[in-house]
Amino acid sequence: MARKKSKPKSPFLGRWTIVSMSGWDQDYVNEEVRAFIEFEPSQWGGFHFGNVQGDIDYRDVQREGKPAVEFSWEGNAEMDPATGRGWAVLGDDRLKGMIFFHQGDESDFEAERAVVEED
Repeated sequence: MARKKSKPKSPFLGRWTIVSMSGWDQDYVNEEVRAFIEFEPSQWGGFHFGNVQGDIDYRDVQREGKPAVEFSWEGNAEMDPATGRGWAVLGDDRLKGMIFFHQGDESDFEAERAVVEED
């Protein structure tokens, strides 16, 4: 029986701190928690900024020869159900991308790898 070819490790794995968004000021972005987007090995993940949080289903892709990720998401915005999609490109140790709400707002974002705090 042939073995399934293993995928290379995604360069997006782990938690990224959202450091800016064009659609909202940073006070709102960090209102409930320090804003983040996170990618797990299972091609699932999540994000939280402002009063918006969601679970993501992502795939590694390439955009203009650079590592990129595309995702769909579902969650809530101010306690109302919300869905959407997004993408990000990796460059210079930063993520730069867009997040879209289905039939609603959109914003670009920048994120940097989160610093793991040790006790």
